[in-house]
Amino acid sequence: MNSNFSRIITLLRKERGYSQKKVASDLGISQALLSHYEKGIRECGLDFMVKIADYYNVSCDYLLGRTPHRSGATISVEDIPEPDAAGRENVLKNGGSLLPVLNKKLIANSLNVIYGILQKCGNKQLTNELSAYLNISIYKAFRLLYTVNPKNPQGMFSVPVKLSSGRATAAQEIALSNAACLASGENLEGADGLKKDKVPSLSPEKLDAEFPLFSSSLFNLIQNSEARMGVKKRDK
Repeated sequence: MNSNFSRIITLLRKERGYSQKKVASDLGISQALLSHYEKGIRECGLDFMVKIADYYNVSCDYLLGRTPHRSGATISVEDIPEPDAAGRENVLKNGGSLLPVLNKKLIANSLNVIYGILQKCGNKQLTNELSAYLNISIYKAFRLLYTVNPKNPQGMFSVPVKLSSGRATAAQEIALSNAACLASGENLEGADGLKKDKVPSLSPEKLDAEFPLFSSSLFNLIQNSEARMGVKKRDK
């Protein structure tokens, strides 16, 4: 049995506020055996896996960590909703600040530029490495918010909280260095580097022409980021 099983059944029990004694009784096993399952000391049989999946109303694939969806559903590109598909997410309630809306738009629009450039580069591994870097940025931000409340169950994460920041940063740096290697035209672990005829030719004018809806957001994001680095805005 993989390590996800013990972590996930522990998470599900704690989410519901159940004691080991209650769950063990409901499932017809001893508390000691359930404790062994949750600690990964012993492996359960298929019958018990099906029973505990039914008990928590989740799929066996979810218990094994094969899918993040509790129903066991897999997701395709067509299934992924657009960022604002649920409605007018940006409508402010109770006089909220405009700042979160502004930053969300700057980031989303800038990502459109980045992925537009990557699409023209046509290098799958370069796209994967930069995507990994960006994904981990979101992971770090979400984990910070999630961990602020110590009562939130940490079982949904495989990496312990004390290791998460350092390991996430290390994984980001690896992804970024891999991307830099590929972007320079060097091959990496069987993946071809970016071809010379695919190297992007960029300038503010070209970005304006190619991404008229999104370039201004990217320019503002650059300015805001460099301000956080202590760089003053350039005079025009």
